[in-house]
Amino acid sequence: MTTNESAENYLETIYDLGKKLPVVRSIDVATELGFKKSSVSVAMKNLKAKNYITVTDAGFIYLTDSGKEIASMISERHAFFSNWLVSMGIDSETASEEACRMEHILSKKSYAAIKDFVEKHLDA
Repeated sequence: MTTNESAENYLETIYDLGKKLPVVRSIDVATELGFKKSSVSVAMKNLKAKNYITVTDAGFIYLTDSGKEIASMISERHAFFSNWLVSMGIDSETASEEACRMEHILSKKSYAAIKDFVEKHLDA
């Protein structure tokens, strides 16, 4: 599964909105991200073509298993990095913004090593 940062952000947003809303629509994604609905529509077509989402006739967006796997991974990374940065005294808004960039660039191996290191040293 190779995705780009933009696709990962859309999938994470759909994932997070799905926890708060009964159904997710393109307009919800556009509102959440502050993007134009037309931009989101193009992105949804691309995600659908890659089999990361399905879209019903009513316009409801659902993550496929592969989309959910990517989204949950990115969401977990975001939460981890945000919490870590906040624990070091970074304000929550800055921490969230920076976590959003950090969550995409690390390999699984590097992320696992950092997470393991931080968890061992925070518990000490």
